[in-house]
Amino acid sequence: MEIVNVLKNDGLLFTLKKGTHDINELKEIFEKHSEIKFVSLVGYDLRGNATDEKIPVKAVLDDIENFFASGVQTDGSSVELIGIASLNNAKVTIIPDMDCDWFVDYNFNLLSDDSGKPVGTLRIPAFLVHNDEVVCSRGVLKRAIDNLQNNIFDKIKNNKELKEEIGIDSEIKEINITAATELEFYVKTPQENYTIKELSTSQILKEQYWKRTEGIVRSAMETCLLLMERYGFEPEMGHKEVGGVKPMLNHDGDRTHIMEQLEIDWKYSDPMQTADNLYVVKDLVLDVFNRFGLEVTFDSKPVDKVAGSGEHTHIGVSAKLENGKRINLFNHVQKEKYYMSSLGFASLAGILNNYEIINPFVASTTDAFNRLKPGFEAPVCIVTSLGKSPSIPSRNRSILIGLLKDEKNPMQTRFELRATCPNSNLYLVLSSVYQCMVDGINFYVGNYDVEFIQNELSKKPDEDAKYLRKERAYRSEENVFEEYTQEERNKIFSIPPNTAYENMMAFEKYSEKLTILTQNGVFTDKIINSYKIASIEYWAKELVGRIVVKNRENLRNMTILHTAQEDIADLDVVNWKKIQNLKTKLMKDTVDKKSLFTQIDDAIEQKNYEMASNLQIEMVNLFSEVRDLYSNYQRNIF
Repeated sequence: MEIVNVLKNDGLLFTLKKGTHDINELKEIFEKHSEIKFVSLVGYDLRGNATDEKIPVKAVLDDIENFFASGVQTDGSSVELIGIASLNNAKVTIIPDMDCDWFVDYNFNLLSDDSGKPVGTLRIPAFLVHNDEVVCSRGVLKRAIDNLQNNIFDKIKNNKELKEEIGIDSEIKEINITAATELEFYVKTPQENYTIKELSTSQILKEQYWKRTEGIVRSAMETCLLLMERYGFEPEMGHKEVGGVKPMLNHDGDRTHIMEQLEIDWKYSDPMQTADNLYVVKDLVLDVFNRFGLEVTFDSKPVDKVAGSGEHTHIGVSAKLENGKRINLFNHVQKEKYYMSSLGFASLAGILNNYEIINPFVASTTDAFNRLKPGFEAPVCIVTSLGKSPSIPSRNRSILIGLLKDEKNPMQTRFELRATCPNSNLYLVLSSVYQCMVDGINFYVGNYDVEFIQNELSKKPDEDAKYLRKERAYRSEENVFEEYTQEERNKIFSIPPNTAYENMMAFEKYSEKLTILTQNGVFTDKIINSYKIASIEYWAKELVGRIVVKNRENLRNMTILHTAQEDIADLDVVNWKKIQNLKTKLMKDTVDKKSLFTQIDDAIEQKNYEMASNLQIEMVNLFSEVRDLYSNYQRNIF
């Protein structure tokens, strides 16, 4: 099928909205849309991996009532549920979620014989159930949403002062939790590689950021946006991001040597739908750009020392009143005096005070930590920005989480968590954030007034606080990387973890905070432990099986470029000697001493993960040093 036909108005069904999942209605849909050949129940395990199975529609229709009531079964080896689904108790049931949007995933490379339309698979978001307990990422988020909604409703219900400061003049009909995200990614022509210098220079010169897309990148981007409209995602924008270089033209007029960073945004929704939509959009982006001959990566930091890809996450809370009004619960009626309501301040304080147990869900891989470094607009410090004054919104891009406001649209008030990555498990990120919001709300709301909370959140280091830590500061309206030294940042905002392993150890270091996550059964001890073990195993296997292997190959490619016969400078000899010494330290074993790479391999094999983590930090520093030296050495050779 030609690419242009992907957008052909051929009567394809893309979305089955929630509320349209009646059994009889589904039978009619399958009969009318014979191009839908398969059904897949999509459950997300604790690492964010999705199940996908091709169940023929005929098999579903033969026992449709039982299928939608009981789902299908798999075993624990097919999903990441370590410590939950054991070898001798491995049965996991995938149960369809009847209260969300369903999507039809089309194979535009395969046409149906009877209709001539692309073959479709009805993908139904689902829950993973083990021993009658919902143990998947979507299940955790569902419980977290319910917990936050119930908590906020209870706090407002009989609190006259809180109602007055928010402007609630009628009974609350419902509490609405909203979420949104932004997807950044790199695209490139296959086998294309650029030097860090080329990419870094283009970034500094701002040759890509918000520039006009061209050629097949433009066509792929526009195709994605148009398909997103057909799925009902309400895309808001697609544009170039800061990373990448200009493409080249070949003799046929086609663009080659493509390496560009892009961003796609779409409308907010309820948190569950937002997370579901994200995974559909990522699959859509992969399929469309691949059809145009382009590779896509959602890695946070595909190229070192060049801008990484984020997935900023927006968090909002509103209420629908019995009189029909919708009110943003983060706003204060005295908007010139207070940045937020006490509910908003308490929610933000809860996130900041407990971020150490949110961070493991935000950044669980080495790739995520490669992005979270100073100098690339990536957040490192646990700090917020509220704005220069209540009437001047924050525009600080150096902080972890900021308050976003629009004076002309009060419903836009929300938090933006800037640390999330394209491969973060959004279900669990939102779940942990909501649980920590509840903790802050429970501490402050009804006990302290809005002025007290605003002052406490804005406190200086070593000032006393009721909820927040005395030695810390939690707010900065300045660029935290320019205003403070690293030593100062570590002292007043806390020392950030350096590796994925260190991040997972926060569950042990701050074990007293785990009751925040497990409140009302949202997370369980088993789920937290399973996630921690799975993430550490992933980090360990990737470290020895990919990162060390890739670094070995890169070092082997750093070969001597000068010869004795050439007119060489003494600097070349000195640089090459330094390079050789670093290469030896990193990868060359001797009778008396093992190389750093071998030490890492040994530490992982012995499950001495703390040592492996420390060695990884040393490896990263040494490899960065040798790479820079070799770049300087290359530049000086005729």
